[in-house]
Amino acid sequence: MLVIAAVVAGVVFVGRSGGSNNSTSAKVPDNSQLVGLQTGPAPWNPGLDTLPDRLKPVGVHALTNEGEVLHIHQHLDIYVNGKHEVVPQGIGIYDGQFLTELHTHDASGIMHVESPVAKNFDLGQFFGVWGVRLTNDCVGGYCQELTPWTVYVNGQPYRGDPASLVLKEHQEIAFVIGTPPKNVPATYKFPAGL
Repeated sequence: MLVIAAVVAGVVFVGRSGGSNNSTSAKVPDNSQLVGLQTGPAPWNPGLDTLPDRLKPVGVHALTNEGEVLHIHQHLDIYVNGKHEVVPQGIGIYDGQFLTELHTHDASGIMHVESPVAKNFDLGQFFGVWGVRLTNDCVGGYCQELTPWTVYVNGQPYRGDPASLVLKEHQEIAFVIGTPPKNVPATYKFPAGL
């Protein structure tokens, strides 16, 4: 009986310690595995064809209205060999049926984070909604081994995993792919009320 109790205790201990090691990260799944991912060169379309299939893996929801508990904005610039690429309108807005917490209304590059609950959202989730590959090594069809690129936040190089970058109010985020532009933007003049 004592041997059985020791075996059961050992199994419970191993199960718990294994479980705790495996559950330390509540991170969004690897964006490179999402359905309908755009892995070619810019410009990228709004990625709406398979958006409903990406909602759950990305950790966003189909909302009927913009959320009002968390309502912040960032600006995103994409430069490829010095040329400014458009961030399309309608990212995260599905054919008038629903919108997600992360979306764009126009082609200005303004990202809207509008959620019914207070929580952090990250750049990987935005790119997941957009349907554009974003990993530590690749953005769309540009991978570091062939085409070096850098992410800048408020004009400063960001050295972490870009997918993990937490979105905060009035950030200026710039992807500089290949040859940089003459000036990497450090700020963006948001319209009144944003």
